[in-house]
Amino acid sequence: MPPDELESVLSRHVPGEGKLEFHRLGNGLVNETYRVVRGESAYVLRVAAANSYDLGLDRAWEARVLERAVAADLAPVPVYCDPQRGILITRWVDGRPWSPVDVRRQSNIARMAELMRRIHALPVPTPARLMSPAKWIEYYGAALTRHPDVSAETSASPDVQGARDLSAAAARRLTALSVLPGVDPVVCHSDLHTLNLVDRGDSLLLLDWEYAHAADPLWDLAGWSANNDLEDNVSHDLLASYTGRPPARADYLRLQLLGWLYDYVCLLWSKLYVNLHRNERPGVDSPGVNSPVAALDDPQGGVAARARLLAARLQ
Repeated sequence: MPPDELESVLSRHVPGEGKLEFHRLGNGLVNETYRVVRGESAYVLRVAAANSYDLGLDRAWEARVLERAVAADLAPVPVYCDPQRGILITRWVDGRPWSPVDVRRQSNIARMAELMRRIHALPVPTPARLMSPAKWIEYYGAALTRHPDVSAETSASPDVQGARDLSAAAARRLTALSVLPGVDPVVCHSDLHTLNLVDRGDSLLLLDWEYAHAADPLWDLAGWSANNDLEDNVSHDLLASYTGRPPARADYLRLQLLGWLYDYVCLLWSKLYVNLHRNERPGVDSPGVNSPVAALDDPQGGVAARARLLAARLQ
C-alpha cells in the first residue's frame, strides 16, 4: 500500500487522536503487516500485499469467524475490518513466540490441544465455508494449471513424473480417508504454526484466521504437526491430549492420512506461490502464512526450499 494511502487509512480508523507512528513488521506472502502506535496504544495493521494473488483466502468468512474467536478470547480484538480491501486493524497483543523446543514440551502439547478444542467449539458461521483436503487439492491443482511452471522442460522430466506420482498417492489417501468413520465439521484455523501463535503467559492467542474454514477437527492437529515437523510420538501425544483418551486406531490413522495430505496441500501451495512470483526480486518480503516457511530474506527461495523438503518427505 502506498505510504500516503496507508497514512490515510490509519488516521481515519485507528482510535484516538494525535501523531501516528508506524513501521513495517514485514511483508508476508500475501499480506503487509505494520505496528502502529497512537498515544499510549499500539495496534497491528494487516493489509493485502500489493502483488498478492488468490491463494485460497476468504477474508469475508475470516471476519465472521473473528467475531466468534474474539468473543472466546482466541484472537486479537479488531478495531477496523474491511474484507473487500484486505484491511484489518487489531489491538496489539503482548506475548512471546514458541521455539521448536517449546512446541515439544509436554506441558505445551497439552496447552495446544486445549487451544484446538476451544477453536473447534466455536459456532460455525452460516453459510459454512466447508473445505476438505480433496477441495484444497482441487483448488490449488486448478490454480497450477492456470499458472504452470514454464521452466519445466518436458512432460517426461523427473519433476513432472514426481508430481504425477504424488498426485496418485494423494488420490489413494483420499480414498482411504473416505472409508473411515465420518466426523462433523468444525471451525478450523487451518494455518497453525508458531508465527501465528502468541503466548501471553496465562493463555494462547492466534493470529491470521484468513484460511479458516469448517472441516475435520483433526485437520488442525495435522497442520500443527506438519508445520512443526513433529515426530510421530509427539503427534501421538498431541492426539491423546486432544481426545482426552488413548487414541483409537481409526483416529490415529485419520491423523496420519490428514498429515500427509496437509503436507501435499502445502507443497501445491508452495509451487503455486513460486510460479506466481518467479519474476520478482528476491529479498523484497518475508514469508508468513499457510506454509511452514521460516522468516527468510529470500521468500521465494525459502518457499522453494520448503517445497523440496515436503516433496522428499511425501515420497
